[in-house]
Amino acid sequence: MIADGKLFVISTPIGNLSDITLRAIDTLKTCDLVACEDTRNTKILLNYFKIEAKLISYHEYNEISRAREIVALIKDGRKIGLVCDAGTPTISDPGFRVVRECRKNDIEVIPIPGVSAFLAALSVAGLPSNAFLFIGFLPAKSVGRIKVLDRHKYSDVTIICYESCHRISKSLDDMLCIFGPERVISISKEITKLHEFTFVGSIPEAVKWVVNDQKGEFVIVIAPKDYSL
Repeated sequence: MIADGKLFVISTPIGNLSDITLRAIDTLKTCDLVACEDTRNTKILLNYFKIEAKLISYHEYNEISRAREIVALIKDGRKIGLVCDAGTPTISDPGFRVVRECRKNDIEVIPIPGVSAFLAALSVAGLPSNAFLFIGFLPAKSVGRIKVLDRHKYSDVTIICYESCHRISKSLDDMLCIFGPERVISISKEITKLHEFTFVGSIPEAVKWVVNDQKGEFVIVIAPKDYSL
């Protein structure tokens, strides 16, 4: 292990800032540098909790080069915090390459756990949670979505995915086509935020609900094939 230098993978709130953990706050205060997706978003969080920290941006397009820079800093004895805009880094967010590079260089990587949108949605869905598969964001185009959904058509475990407000209606149409009208799903939107709401029912019922409410970000939880309410 690299002496003193470490990478902390720090979960941050997905909406309500009060959801941050005390350990996350303490860790951010001790970091020499915080690597984040968008320095503007992270600055709002740090200012709210009166945390002074130097920031460096990493994202989809510069993550490989940034990962090397971060490794070099840690080898020099620095403590680096890794955060994403909301939730847990690397979970449908950048950060995987940074963690991988640290592992390759025998650098200690410490998780500072906290909020994750898909786990929050699963916890309130009332659908089987003893086994589940998280598949992240669905493909943007219908052809890709249908291919992914068809792969899980007969799944005997709960499936969880993310979807944007711009594609939620089209994705539900594809789900209706693949899974049929009897499949039970849960849709959570704006988790921990002002207009938070969770719907549970059949896909046709979900289609009707979404027509009147397409704002926010969505987490879709799809029940196993033989499950019924």
